Amino acid sequence: MPVSTTPVGGLRLAVSVAALMAVATPSLAETFYLKEQSARGAGRAYSGETADTGVSSLWWNPASIARSGREVYVGLHGLLLDSGVDNAGSTLTYPGGVTVPVTGPLGTGHEGDPIESGLVPNFAFAMPVGDRFAVGISVAAPYNFTTKYEPGAFTRYDALTSELRSGNVGLTAAYQVNDWLDVGAGVDIQYVEAFLSSSLPNLSPLLADGRSTLEGDGVDYGWNVGAQVHKGAWDFGLSYRSEIEHELDGDVNISGLLGPIATGNVASEGTASFTTPWFASASVRYAVNDRLTLNGQVNRVGWSKFDAIRVQYATGGDTIVQDYEDTTGGSVGFDYVANDRVTFRGGVAYDPTPTQDGERTARIPDGDRFLYSGGMSIKATDAITVDTALTYIALDDTTISSDRTFYAGTPAATTSRLRGTADGQGIAASVGVRWAF
Repeated sequence: MPVSTTPVGGLRLAVSVAALMAVATPSLAETFYLKEQSARGAGRAYSGETADTGVSSLWWNPASIARSGREVYVGLHGLLLDSGVDNAGSTLTYPGGVTVPVTGPLGTGHEGDPIESGLVPNFAFAMPVGDRFAVGISVAAPYNFTTKYEPGAFTRYDALTSELRSGNVGLTAAYQVNDWLDVGAGVDIQYVEAFLSSSLPNLSPLLADGRSTLEGDGVDYGWNVGAQVHKGAWDFGLSYRSEIEHELDGDVNISGLLGPIATGNVASEGTASFTTPWFASASVRYAVNDRLTLNGQVNRVGWSKFDAIRVQYATGGDTIVQDYEDTTGGSVGFDYVANDRVTFRGGVAYDPTPTQDGERTARIPDGDRFLYSGGMSIKATDAITVDTALTYIALDDTTISSDRTFYAGTPAATTSRLRGTADGQGIAASVGVRWAF
């Protein structure tokens, strides 16, 4: 859909945050959410996590620690990504109707590997209090990425650099109701830090572009609840993680605008609010025998909560529609106990994109994806277990289409029509250590 932008601080802040929070990478479960929260879970494509017990499943279900004992988990996921974005006829229309093609440096239309590889850490700790009660704490990075396009890229009026860092601290309590039912609840404290840059067109192709940058951060809160049932060979789990209403306080700088639009060069403060999605998960584990366990999980994600960016600034406000859709994905997998020291895992997951055709920008090169995983756990000692996993992520090819009008409502109105295609794939290597003591 067309997005109207003007060179004023508050509205520019909203556009920046909207774009930033919609960047996708092949390593993500869906759009800007990181699925890499457990090395053990990665080995079976995150199937059965809501029904499994132990501290490494704490992100998925607060009830998982009700009967795990005193335990620490530390994990690290390395993401090696291969992505590309290609021009498919992007244009810029200046005042008076003159339309020119938008290309990259030296007329190229390909941007290779705009999504940077990186590391994702996790930590969790659980401790029993009495016979039936347990408390836990977890640290995760649910939203964490960097994307960089080359200076002068054909995407420049939509995106140059996007960086998002998040830290989520979860405080959890769980209770063993009886010999088959566990319940749990938790509070999330989430910090988000962001940086974004992009180009702004001047009023002639002979003039250099202007530049817009944003830096902002904020801390906000959410909650989660869950339950597990353990009956013979069967384990069932349900969990719900709430949406979080975020508000970023930011500094916006716009420079390099010339001539009639030079008054748009500003350094301003403002806020932009948006809501991240809720997550509902249901999973089952069935022990076929003493060695083989089958796992299945369904995830419903409330992406429609990310419906708009709402802006407040000194002289007014605005709302920018995002129009994401709720999604349903899932995974199946297995655990196979080879002996008393070694367990093998495998799984396949499907995660659909919440973005819609015709509303996908260079900051949202997101498509449906499949995850294919394999892993292994080794008991190094009676107390220490090492989990490893390797996941291949296949992202469907997708189209980019975004119309954007700069300086709308003035004689300087300039329209960017971004058209492109995107593809990607990735490898995630995961390692984690669980220590029961």
